[in-house]
Formats: sequence, C-alpha cells, structure tokens
Amino acid sequence: MEDQTGRQPSLNESGTSQTFILGLTGSIGMGKSTVSAMFRQEGVPVWDADATVHELYGRGGAAVPLVADAFPGVVVDGVIDRAALSAQVVGNEVRRQGLFLAVLDIPLLFETGKDPDPEGGSGTSRTRPHGADAVVVVSAPQEVQRARVLSRQGMSEEKLAAILGRQVPDAEKRRLADFVIDTSTDLDTTRARVSELVRQLSQPRGRLAAGAGGGGDGTVDC
Repeated sequence: MEDQTGRQPSLNESGTSQTFILGLTGSIGMGKSTVSAMFRQEGVPVWDADATVHELYGRGGAAVPLVADAFPGVVVDGVIDRAALSAQVVGNEVRRQGLFLAVLDIPLLFETGKDPDPEGGSGTSRTRPHGADAVVVVSAPQEVQRARVLSRQGMSEEKLAAILGRQVPDAEKRRLADFVIDTSTDLDTTRARVSELVRQLSQPRGRLAAGAGGGGDGTVDC
C-alpha cells in the first residue's frame, strides 16, 4: 500500500506496516518552523506542538470538543491531555494508516522529554523523548541564529539570552540527535536535505542508521 507521496511504507518483522516517528526540534532562530513546513510539503504528516496548539487545546479552546469526540478520554477537566492524545494518535491511528513516516514538531523536545543523559556523561547514547524513534535537530551557526532572532520585532539581546537560558544548548542537542539539518545555507539546499532525509527514512537501512548514528558527534548530518 502506497502512502500519499507514492512511497511504500516499510515493514516490520511481522510483515505489518510500521510508522517511523521522527522528533523534530531546534533552538530559537534555527529555522525549525521552515523545516517543519518542508516536511509537510513532502507529504509527511506533522504533529505541531507550538503555542497555538496549547491555546486550542486549553480550557475553552476551539479544538477541545472536536478532539473529545474523535478521541474519547483525552479531555481532563476541560483541557486536552496532550500525552493521552499523543498515545492515541501516534500509537494507534497513524500506525494503522500505513504511513511510513510521521513528524512530532516539538520546540522543547529534549527539555520536556525524559532526561537524555541521566548519568551526566558525554557518551554516545541518545534519548528517544516523547516516544520518537529518532530525533532530527535543526541547527545553524551561532552568528546566524543571533542575526535571525535579533531581526524580530521586539527582540533584544536580553530577551534572547533569557530564552536560550531555558533551552538545551544547540551543541548538546546536536550531540543527542540522530540527524542534524543545517539551515545556514539557502532554502533550496535545506529543502533538498529534508527530501533526502524523508527518502532515507523510507528505507529500512536508513532507519537502522538512525539508531546507529553517523558523524563523529554521534549524528548523521543531512
């Protein structure tokens, strides 16, 4: 069975289709939203966990009654329990649809997931936060990040420093990632990297690489 992009979903050992869940994250100003949109353009479903989703899923949010009807049991005290919803959507519905790849777009993926390195070491073991099978980090050099963020209206050096202080450092995210997409080049190059990653993860060998890592820091650059 082909998915909407015409690709064949990969099969697990039992011969049934198994969706590969790719966590997508990146610090402020790295281009994560742009990369997320590129995954959608590739026909990959993206579950977006940004502030808009928080508003929609909160008390009185427009999405609450709709989601409650579609997924009984995920609304608690008038608010959507995002963990319960994720378990139903990602763990069951998406996988039954035979999709070969789905993306979890979570800005604070590492910050809100389980402790990526409980021993505090610098080994090559990497986390699988929020149930993701692999993680792709969107990154760019520090000077590019600063220029992007400080060009935003109302942004200042102080605000940027405060935001970065609440986020896992980019270098650590890169170390923990399975794949890194550098967005410091032009949009066409970034789009080509996204397309290549989608192609790679549609193949069993590419999925194995996600677990093994590639580069010297334990990641596979795309």
